[in-house]
Amino acid sequence: MAVAGGALAWWALQPGAAKDEATAAFLDRFWSHPVPAQGPPPEGYTPLEASLDPEDCRSCHPDRFAEWDASLHSETMGAGVWWQFRVKSPEQVKECARCHAPMAEQLALTGRDLDWEDGGGAPPEHVPADLHRKGLVCAACHVRGHKRFGPPAEDPLPAERAPHDGFVATEAYRSSRFCAECHQFPEDGPKLNGKLREDTYEEWRASRYAEEGVTCQSCHMPDQEHRWKGIHDPGMVREAVTVDVGAEEAGDGAYRVTGKVANTGAGHKFPTYLTPKVYARLVLEDADGEVREELDRAVIGWGADVEMKEERFDTRLSPGEAVRLQSEARLPEEAAGWRVALHLDVAPQEHYERLFRHMFEQADKMSAETVDTLEQALKEAVATRFRALSERMPLDGEG
Repeated sequence: MAVAGGALAWWALQPGAAKDEATAAFLDRFWSHPVPAQGPPPEGYTPLEASLDPEDCRSCHPDRFAEWDASLHSETMGAGVWWQFRVKSPEQVKECARCHAPMAEQLALTGRDLDWEDGGGAPPEHVPADLHRKGLVCAACHVRGHKRFGPPAEDPLPAERAPHDGFVATEAYRSSRFCAECHQFPEDGPKLNGKLREDTYEEWRASRYAEEGVTCQSCHMPDQEHRWKGIHDPGMVREAVTVDVGAEEAGDGAYRVTGKVANTGAGHKFPTYLTPKVYARLVLEDADGEVREELDRAVIGWGADVEMKEERFDTRLSPGEAVRLQSEARLPEEAAGWRVALHLDVAPQEHYERLFRHMFEQADKMSAETVDTLEQALKEAVATRFRALSERMPLDGEG
């Protein structure tokens, strides 16, 4: 579960930070947890202008809404997170909500649904009653005190025509530091085997991409698209890695086969978090594509026990790194069309699959509603698995 990295003051101590003092100062003011309540709308605002509901943002920003609605940012309060909220303490929920539902209005609604003692009553008119279940909403990144913020517009509307009194334009929205608020722990944050569990910003900062000015937004928000594609997206995975497969005859129908998966496109470790696992399998296939033998395999990821206290392995690939597979394959006499293949399969929620299955052992201690939510969470987690790509090479002299 992603949580915030805290105030930006600690970044100011990092090398090169002086170049972005204005950005750092803005973001230090902009991010607080929870994001303070917006308060009463300014006089003269229409209900549409005052609303914090993403559905109302769609009225003027239909394309951006559609992108966000199809993104993981709109699902940060899905069954997998809500189930955990139902069994965690208020303090634990508040820590997770820092990024999953960061607004004070969302936190109040969460407390009401979870029957916290300080849970609030009915929300004001500009706050939809289900705002907390809509995830990382538009307002979380773009609204403070009912004032709108965003990157400079190429063709801004004249002030007299702009709704909600226009917006404050700032280059901070084009900085990787904007993303770091939820994708980087401070140095004293939770660790596993001495490694920060959220270290994506620092992984990027240590890469050539930071030196070349390739920001988080360059890859995850091209043309300012609000999709934030990552390890859950087959196309994004294919852009992140290069896969090669090779074979050399070794005599008597045998071949020396090799495979390689290299991080050639991700500006951080591949994958960066504990949650996903990527499985590389070097296999022997017949002419119909049926796997006849698994020759070698590798797991790419960061493995831990379900409580994230014990590291089991860390095979993530830093930018430029690769994992290699090799074996010997021997073909039968009749092997027309046989080939060696390297398959790359992704389980974006592998850690949570294990966690959810483990928690079923305690189902008798949960309410029926909580168990139902847990079942939905597991089903959704398993459904995210996919084959990202396959690379093949014929072994019979054809092709």
